[in-house]
Amino acid sequence: MRTIRVTGKGNLKVKPDTTRLMITLNGVYPEYAETINRSTAETEALRELLVEVGFKSSAMKTLSFDVDTEFENYRDENNDYKRRFIGYKFTHTLKVDFPSDNELLGKTLFTLSRSNLAPEFRISYTIADPEAVKNEMIGKAVEDAMKKAEVLAKAARLTLGSIQTVDYSWGEINMEVRPMDDMLMSPCAGPCEMDIEPDDIDMSDTVTVVWEIT
Repeated sequence: MRTIRVTGKGNLKVKPDTTRLMITLNGVYPEYAETINRSTAETEALRELLVEVGFKSSAMKTLSFDVDTEFENYRDENNDYKRRFIGYKFTHTLKVDFPSDNELLGKTLFTLSRSNLAPEFRISYTIADPEAVKNEMIGKAVEDAMKKAEVLAKAARLTLGSIQTVDYSWGEINMEVRPMDDMLMSPCAGPCEMDIEPDDIDMSDTVTVVWEIT
C-alpha cells in the first residue's frame, strides 16, 4: 500500500483573559521549627490580605515550597575565607488567578504593599480554558495537513484514500505572557493604578497525518 505523510501546522493568536499574580515569600531563621512556623504564619497573613481585597480563601494556590540550609561566607582571623551556618531559609511561591481586571490588580498590589510581608511578585497573563484553545489549534493543524495533502496529491496526479494514522505529540504549549519581571513589593502612597494591556499569545502546534494514495 502506498501512502503520503503530511505534517500540518495550526497557528492561533489568542487574547489573554486571566491575570496570574505569582507571589514569593521567603525568610531565614536560626531554627528549623521557627522557619516552618514563620512560613505558615506569613502564608496565612497573605491569605487574609487577599480575602480582604475580595478573593476567596481558596484562590491562593501553592506552586512550590522549599526549606534549605543557609550559609554565609566570611574571613577568619587569618583572612581566609570560611563558611558558616546561619539558619534555614524557606521559599514559598504561590499563585492567584483571576479574570483580568486592572482595578482589582491595582487594589491587590496596594494592599500587599502596605503589609509587612515584603513579597516578591510577578504578573503574567494566561487563558482560563487552555484545553479549548489547544483543541482549536489541533483542528487548524489537521485542516492544514488536509489542504497540503490535497495539493500534493493533485500535483502528483494521485488520489487520496482513507487516513491511516494521525500522529500528535501532546506536548506542553506555553500559554502565558509576562510583561513584568520578578519585582519586590514597594509601599504605594495611594491605590496602585495599573494600565496593562497584555499582548496576544501566539501559539502553534503540528499534527502529522498519513493517507493511503492510489
